[in-house]
Amino acid sequence: MYLEIVSPEATLFSGEVTSVTVPGINGEFQMLQNHAPIVSLLQEGSVKFQGDISIEEEFQNKFSQGASGETILAINSGTIELKDNKVIVLAD
Repeated sequence: MYLEIVSPEATLFSGEVTSVTVPGINGEFQMLQNHAPIVSLLQEGSVKFQGDISIEEEFQNKFSQGASGETILAINSGTIELKDNKVIVLAD
């Protein structure tokens, strides 16, 4: 599945991932390959994703690594759209 994380400043990440977990307004939820289409608001929390991740050097300071090997990005709010195995996170 393809993930794109966009902030007001730049596209922070784009690439193939195996899972994405986001802080939805009704609780955290995870999306895997072939998940049903979804659009949701996001609240303050962490976007977590797994896969063979390569982050551009200029944005590496925005991301951290979790204990389970996932890549983590802290956000204040945002929206997410998933359709046809493409996830777009608009994050503040």
